[in-house]
Amino acid sequence: MNIILLGPPGAGKGTQAQRIEAGKNMKQLSTGDMLRAAIAAGTPIGLKAKDTMARGELVPDDIVVGIISDRIEDADCAAGFILDGFPRNVSQAEALDVMLAEKGLELDAVVEIKVNDGILINRIEKRAAETEGGPRADDNAEALKKRLDVYHAQTAPLIEYYATKGTLRSVDGMADMDEVARQIMEVLNG
Repeated sequence: MNIILLGPPGAGKGTQAQRIEAGKNMKQLSTGDMLRAAIAAGTPIGLKAKDTMARGELVPDDIVVGIISDRIEDADCAAGFILDGFPRNVSQAEALDVMLAEKGLELDAVVEIKVNDGILINRIEKRAAETEGGPRADDNAEALKKRLDVYHAQTAPLIEYYATKGTLRSVDGMADMDEVARQIMEVLNG
């Protein structure tokens, strides 16, 4: 089974991906981790990414999709994978579709974790206030608002993109973590 977890920053995608990974024997794939691994391994695509990053530029979609393409061929992805944080926009989704089709693979589900922006901001303010030693630099309401703006402008159009394809399923991300996990497993067990 191959899935994407979709939702704004703070929705709990990473937490839920770890739970799915443990419960379904699927592999959580983080594009950041994959980029660092490809660079460390000195793969051809990793070297391209390293050069791009050394120039202070964003890694182009074709390189990121290439790294995902290489990674999903590893044995630990044989039972399926969970993409968390990718794709970030419709052009990346289209490139992912092409790559998967070339491999004879498809997405089984895109799970949207629906949350309320206002409640997310309240959560981050509470977490920042309770963090011993002070919050991380990006752990504040202002930074989250900026990240949410970027999400709504660039990533939220994926909701319609995948709904049109019939792969989108939504869960209530405002429930507690265990309930969100239960809803996701219900979707995946379909």
